[in-house]
Amino acid sequence: MPVELRPSQALKLWHDVTMDLVLDGGQDLSARQISILLTIYLEPPPHTVRGLAAKLDVTKPAITRALDTMGKIGLVTRKRDEADRRNVIIQRTVEGALYVERLGDLIVERARSVPR
Repeated sequence: MPVELRPSQALKLWHDVTMDLVLDGGQDLSARQISILLTIYLEPPPHTVRGLAAKLDVTKPAITRALDTMGKIGLVTRKRDEADRRNVIIQRTVEGALYVERLGDLIVERARSVPR
């Protein structure tokens, strides 16, 4: 069953979730980084720098910078594609999967508190 939210409720939910992420004290990711991370974890692999750049309509260096940050905190890893050495494959990590799961839990928790 779809959730019905007015625009003001949707914005309040988004505000509350992002505020929780910032106040959590952990790494707060940019909107681009979150988009990349969720693409990697919610859509079937393989994921490449080239593919993510095309999907998100940004440059490969923009994807690489985001992956650098996410790699430093353990959310993803990268390896060269042995079949085509020009490609870089992005791999999921346990820490990244847990981050995405916690994010989902946080959204569900906050959605429950949206006034109807």
